[in-house]
Amino acid sequence: MVIRIGSRGSVLARWQAEHVQALLLARGHEARIQLITTTGDRVQDRRLESVGGKGAFLKEIEEAMLAGEVELAVHSLKDVPTALPAGLRLCAILERADPRDAVLSARGSRFGDLPAGSVIGTSSLRRQCQVRALRPDLEVADLRGNVDTRIRKLREGSCDAIILALAGLERLGRAGEASEVLDPATFVPAPGQGAIALECRSGDAAVAAAVAPLNHAPTAREVEAERALLQALGGGCNVPLGAHAVTEGRDLRLTAFVGRADGSSLVRAERRGKDPAALGRAVADDLLARGARALLAP
Repeated sequence: MVIRIGSRGSVLARWQAEHVQALLLARGHEARIQLITTTGDRVQDRRLESVGGKGAFLKEIEEAMLAGEVELAVHSLKDVPTALPAGLRLCAILERADPRDAVLSARGSRFGDLPAGSVIGTSSLRRQCQVRALRPDLEVADLRGNVDTRIRKLREGSCDAIILALAGLERLGRAGEASEVLDPATFVPAPGQGAIALECRSGDAAVAAAVAPLNHAPTAREVEAERALLQALGGGCNVPLGAHAVTEGRDLRLTAFVGRADGSSLVRAERRGKDPAALGRAVADDLLARGARALLAP
């Protein structure tokens, strides 16, 4: 059986698909990559939430899977909604790369050293909220595009600094361009950031068995807690929300926040626990008890 892998066509998405293909080939499976253009790739002139949120990067790939055109999809887990289409499921989570965010600045400045009035480019509401809360003297500009596009815009002078996921920079061999890697205790990553997720049809036992050895149990536990919190809060990319779980012995420690995009309000919570799903729900309850419900209201 040839496992057809559906992937977006960006450089980073292709790297991830080729990485999974290589892992499958090394285990004796035949695998071929099929590139699919998604709504999120086509529409670059509007905010992501206006075209279906982060799920806009999955829709056409999932449709191809349900139509039997591909057997496996490779996603950045942070782009995967907690509710999947009927007939599909996540079948493996690869070992997570570094989940932290990184600052790239035109002059090599660290985040705390950027001059007042500097412009930071990011389309992420989560990043916008935290930038404004930590550095209200900075300006934030909406900036979409793939990693290469955003770095090019920085070099062309469209902004003074940008914030990107360190994992993407590492995978593209560009981590050395970062001016600073941000501490996740103060600048909380997105749920699932740094992790690659594999999705297949619910009844496809052969593909599920083929990718099962690729699943990394510690990563799967961490992101289960992060995504349980996301699901409990009904969050997506339309609300500034971060969640970061780390393994500490037999426990998990989950840190999370919900805020307003303008940085005027930000609620944080943190807990330790053993059960990932229960921990995610408990931290979500803590956030709600501290006022997050008003921030989540449409």
